[in-house]
Amino acid sequence: MSPQTDISAEQVRTQVADLVKELLEKAKLSDGDAIVVGCSSSEILGDRIGKASSPQIGEAVWQGVCAATDGTGVTPIAQCCEHLNRALVVPAELARKRGFERVNAVPQLHAGGSFSCAAYAHIQEPWLVEKVAVEGGLDIGDTFIGMHLKHVASPVRLAATEVGAAHVTAARTRPKYIGGERAHYDQNLK
Repeated sequence: MSPQTDISAEQVRTQVADLVKELLEKAKLSDGDAIVVGCSSSEILGDRIGKASSPQIGEAVWQGVCAATDGTGVTPIAQCCEHLNRALVVPAELARKRGFERVNAVPQLHAGGSFSCAAYAHIQEPWLVEKVAVEGGLDIGDTFIGMHLKHVASPVRLAATEVGAAHVTAARTRPKYIGGERAHYDQNLK
C-alpha cells in the first residue's frame, strides 16, 4: 500500500471547488448544462483506485463540487465506480427532463464509491442511471468519465493537475463540425 497523502478534507473541498469553478468558466458552462464528476478518494489519498475509499474525502469532494455549482444552474452528476458499471447519481428532475433511464442500485462504499455515496445522500431525490451525455466533466483519479460526455469532447487545461495525489483532467464538449471545404462555422461554438 502506498503512503497516505497528508491532505485534509477541507483542503480537498477547497481544491475541488477551485477546479470546478475554473472548469465552468473555461468551458463556458451555464444554466441548464450538467457536468459529470468521477472521483477516486483512494487516489486522492495516494493509494490505488478502489483500495482505500474514504467517506470523509468523498464527502469533501461532493461539498467542493456543490460549492462551485450552486447558483450557476449547472447540475453536478456523480459517477460511480466500475462495480456499478460507472453508473451515475443524478437528480430525478434532471433525469426526467433529459429522458435518462433509471436503474436500481444504491451506491455503497465498495460498490459505487465514497463520492457517489455522498452525492446519493445529499441529492434531494437521487436516481441512478446507466448513461448520460453531458456538456462537461472533471475526472479526479483517472476514473474515465469520457463515456458520459456529449460528442465532441475537448480537453480543458486547468491550473492544477492534482487533488491530493490524484491526477486530474477536465473536458468540455462542442457541437460537431459538419460539411466540407465550403462550410463556414459559428466561431462562438468553438
